[in-house]
Amino acid sequence: MGCINSDGSLSASARAILDAARTPATPEQLARTTGLSLYRVRGGLRELVHAGLIQDSFGMYQVTGAGETRLARPNRPA
Repeated sequence: MGCINSDGSLSASARAILDAARTPATPEQLARTTGLSLYRVRGGLRELVHAGLIQDSFGMYQVTGAGETRLARPNRPA
């Protein structure tokens, strides 16, 4: 299960990770905050970084402006 669905919309786990990453956090912290498994968070982070929705700064992840924009609108295709 990916973070970005085939139609471009965000999965529930992607929205949870993006919301939690409004404050810089490690994958372990994001897993605790979201209640998702660490495996799921790490996979989601790779996908969200690739999409430009989260940035990685020395192992601390934070939502980008593009990620904030995606969170602010209803979950529909990009």
